[in-house]
Amino acid sequence: AQARRFAALGDPTRLSVFRLVARQPMSVAEVAQQLPVSRPAVSQHLRVLADAGLVSHEVQGTRHLYRPEAAAVAGLRAALDSLWDVALARFAAEAERAARVAAPSSRRPGPATVTHRPGPAPARLRRKETR
Repeated sequence: AQARRFAALGDPTRLSVFRLVARQPMSVAEVAQQLPVSRPAVSQHLRVLADAGLVSHEVQGTRHLYRPEAAAVAGLRAALDSLWDVALARFAAEAERAARVAAPSSRRPGPATVTHRPGPAPARLRRKETR
């Protein structure tokens, strides 16, 4: 069911329709006034959203007002939150690993303990001896 809901929101126009009815309940005509698509196209998009369980409608006289289904939206949010939780846990583990690698170990000398013993200076840097 979640995959079907995400797929339904994958179409840019359908996502725009969903955003509009998520702000406030709207009829097909009200949605069509705000988008560059026809009323029949809006009806089709709303039908796909309804079939996915993302919107429902109520009849008020001759109008059908569409609104989001709270439980379906909560399910989508929970699915996205779980992905985010996994991403944050992986990031934290990688940051800890990188910190361990970067920290100097007490068993091996770090850069501060290495002694540099220069060899003879190159010929171009030696002082000329005067006789």
